Amino acid sequence: MKIISTNIGAPQTIEWRGKQIETGIYKYSVPHPIFLGKEDVENDHVIDRRYHGGTDKACYLYSADHYDYWQKFYPELKMPWGMFGENLTVEGLHEAKINIGDTFKIGEVVVQATQPRQPCYKLGIRFGTQKMVKQFIDSGFAGVYVRVLQKGEVKAGDEVVLIEKKDSLSILKVYQLLYASEFEKEKENFEKAINDTFLAESCRNDLLKRFSLK
Repeated sequence: MKIISTNIGAPQTIEWRGKQIETGIYKYSVPHPIFLGKEDVENDHVIDRRYHGGTDKACYLYSADHYDYWQKFYPELKMPWGMFGENLTVEGLHEAKINIGDTFKIGEVVVQATQPRQPCYKLGIRFGTQKMVKQFIDSGFAGVYVRVLQKGEVKAGDEVVLIEKKDSLSILKVYQLLYASEFEKEKENFEKAINDTFLAESCRNDLLKRFSLK
């Protein structure tokens, strides 16, 4: 895996159901390294910290490989790197091959996979249609949130090197659990997920709520 683009964003005001709301989803590629801190990316803007930023979701990675897939859905839409709100656009990233707790070295930084991204209406606004939210869920192309174990700079061209592989559920499997309709069919995977100490706490809570166990 390799970093294709480093992205940050400035706050933008959007209209949603008659209200003015600020969002940081409008990321753009920058021609210089970005600094990954323990709770967020320096000079980026995290607006709603209930769902973004913090130690469990300090940085968001999305696969450059998925862009062609989405371009076929939206052929008239320009899709610059950062379109999905990711801080790092990564070549070769595949959610089925990354497990919760996997640790990677990127430039000066050490990061650990914590959970898939759960889309909200702001992604729909970014794409000009709320259909995008369901399409994103159905695709399985969730991207990966990470916690930063060792902070530092990351730049385009940096390799993403696996340091430690965990015997845990994949990012894709956790993503599927978040939207699964039946508990009994997924009980074993569900229990493995909620007992995984490396899973982001907010994701664990969402899984428990999903099956009305909290």
